[in-house]
Amino acid sequence: MQRLIGLSIASLSIVFTPAVSIAADDSSIEELAGEIRQLPSNVLTSKNSIPKQQQEELQRTLSTHIRARRTAANAKDVAVWRTIKSRDDWERLRDKRIAALRKSLGTFPPVPDDLHVRVTRRINGDGFQIECIVFESRPRLLVTANLYRPRNPSDSMPGILICHSHHNPKTQGELQDMGMTWARQGCLVLVMDQFGHGERRQHPFRTADDFSKSFRVSRQDYYFRYNTGIQLHLIGDSLIGWMAWDLMRGVDLLLSKKGIDPDRIILLGAVAGGGDPCAVTVALDDRIKAAVPFNFGGPQPENTFPLPKDADLTFNYIGGGSWESTRNLRLSARDGFLPWTIVAATAPRSLIYAHEFKWDKQRDPVWKRLQTIYKLYGASDRLSSLLGYGAVQLSSNEASHCNNIGPVHRKQIYPAFERWFAMKPPAKEYRERRASSELMCVDGVAAAADIKMTRLHELADELAAERVAEMRKRLANRSADEQRQTLRKAWLNLLGDIEPDHRGGLEPAASTEGSLRMIRFVYGVERGIQIPMLVLLPKNDVENKLPIVIGISQSGKESFLRHRSMGIAVLLNSGVAVCLPDLRGTGETRPGTYRGRRSYATGLSSNELMLGHTLVGARLKDLRYVIAMLRGWSKFDPQRIGVWGDSFAKVNSPDRVVDIPLRIDGEPDHSEPLGALLVLLVNLFEDDIAATAAFGGLSSFRSVMKSQAIWMPHDFVVPGALTAGDVSDLAFAIAPKPLWLAGVVDGVNRAVPIQTLRREFSESEHANRDKTSADELLLEEQRPQGSQISKWFVKNLTRTN
Repeated sequence: MQRLIGLSIASLSIVFTPAVSIAADDSSIEELAGEIRQLPSNVLTSKNSIPKQQQEELQRTLSTHIRARRTAANAKDVAVWRTIKSRDDWERLRDKRIAALRKSLGTFPPVPDDLHVRVTRRINGDGFQIECIVFESRPRLLVTANLYRPRNPSDSMPGILICHSHHNPKTQGELQDMGMTWARQGCLVLVMDQFGHGERRQHPFRTADDFSKSFRVSRQDYYFRYNTGIQLHLIGDSLIGWMAWDLMRGVDLLLSKKGIDPDRIILLGAVAGGGDPCAVTVALDDRIKAAVPFNFGGPQPENTFPLPKDADLTFNYIGGGSWESTRNLRLSARDGFLPWTIVAATAPRSLIYAHEFKWDKQRDPVWKRLQTIYKLYGASDRLSSLLGYGAVQLSSNEASHCNNIGPVHRKQIYPAFERWFAMKPPAKEYRERRASSELMCVDGVAAAADIKMTRLHELADELAAERVAEMRKRLANRSADEQRQTLRKAWLNLLGDIEPDHRGGLEPAASTEGSLRMIRFVYGVERGIQIPMLVLLPKNDVENKLPIVIGISQSGKESFLRHRSMGIAVLLNSGVAVCLPDLRGTGETRPGTYRGRRSYATGLSSNELMLGHTLVGARLKDLRYVIAMLRGWSKFDPQRIGVWGDSFAKVNSPDRVVDIPLRIDGEPDHSEPLGALLVLLVNLFEDDIAATAAFGGLSSFRSVMKSQAIWMPHDFVVPGALTAGDVSDLAFAIAPKPLWLAGVVDGVNRAVPIQTLRREFSESEHANRDKTSADELLLEEQRPQGSQISKWFVKNLTRTN
């Protein structure tokens, strides 16, 4: 094992000292460790082998809890809707909810005075011209777009902005059809590459030749939305917010064109992901006079039709969480800006409620609400709808599948636009499509050779640095207590509900299994949420007030027993008790072992974000329940509680390729940094933790910004974490109490060299708060052995202060 690197940085009041080395040669300890490794970890069931059905029930515990809260939020929305009797009622509700939506999206930069529009090529067609343009929507973030113009523009032209689907970028054939056709009809049509798509992709996998293994080339832009969403969440922003901002700047561009009619600005959101940013943008920007958001607001292609007769009461207005953050909007269920509300905010402007496939118009409760709202404005003629045929599960011959907006859908759009905006429908759609290469704005365009497309992770890292620096500026020159309170307040605003609502007084009786004295029990913390626990006691606990160490990991108590058996044995042999709880959704109750992009665990995490919480916060709450219970237990000393956060996940080696296409076999290993983060966070909210060890955690949240690749679980994400400092700031808040960090990893789950870790901690200059105290901080590159950890805990839980 690599020794700790000794380092004294006077300005930081940190001391890096060697760990105590232990020779674990006591045969009795070895024997005890063997018993611990073989100990059945199950608490919720008495048998070591759990029947499949029972295991599935345990895995659904957290899901059931979340579903009940989602049902309650839907019921609340139904009740609120029933109070809407007038236009004033609606507008008060709308304004409150859309204000909450805007706030949830993150921080927007100032609206640019100059978009720095640059035309890199022009293409002449039959009755139209295409300009390939690049403009700047925010500093250093470039947008590539095709602007379709009439060959002979008039003095009053409608402006149409099309937000494409996640299937294909701006060059796709249906987008060309619409651009060329409407331009020939006298409109300006702007088709932008959505953020992360086409020439704005956030990954290098453009063709099959860009990676050695087979992968789905056309889906990478879509898949990498997951990584981009995580990075933007961490800096306090959102992918949907950045997309909406881009679209609003597209409106700026249209309005800057000579002859544009500001009363005829239209935004279309294509099927499969285009309707989401379309609807959000229209809700935020009243310059848009008509909206056509597909598949957003009400029933989805996956819904079963006909809807039930009581759909008004039972419809899932909130939706369900998944990795697609543009649809499952953070805080939406808590703050009420549900998809239907966002679409309804279009009123009294013109709206086409659009469905890709068949639709149950008669029973759709959202359609009924839209009709009511437009009637309140006396604008029922401004509301229309369209639908396709068949269902998403059927073939293209049986259903109206399209990549963006198909002919069957466009045919229904024309009459509404003619009625509202005097836009004459075409006698025949123009379909002389160009090769995608012709419509490039930067890629392969000689005139654009000097244009650099900056990737999101680079911009996000710059913003992260600014936001961390802002927090550290707030912390500078304050007392240790003031710094701690500042950090506590910042994290409290990010984590959601973390306050235990009762303090336990449970004192179960101990049982004996072999040489082990132990207690198995289940601690109920919320309705439907139970924490299964093991408490291991020293064999001869003559002392009534025992010190105790709580072990936390994502994989739960079973992994602690197997991987840290020697450490547990040393603790018990030294008179220190050990508590191993499975926090919600971990250990016995975890929903499977895979926790990547498309996992069930990611869906649960997304649901928590919609409900206004985080799984990190929920698990921190569970840990605080456990601590409260132990403090109230007469057997343990409330002033001698240690917390040990650990990870048993495999770390990606330095030579392993981690920058790969998504959804291929053999993906890199994911980190499990939850345990380490929780034990750091709990010190902010619990003042009497005596010693803290955090292993296998992230070296910094900023490390997630260093690449487009990310190999950590979604449920570790706390939106806005980087507005509250970074990991080192949490660590310094623990001082002067003992803290040991080791085996840290970065955003792609690679071990972080000690030099890098040392630099990251040295950047937290506010740590120099009290030169009279010797803040004891141990940093180690490699994860220590269990026996070393235990000896460190014994020293710090039994020393006299």
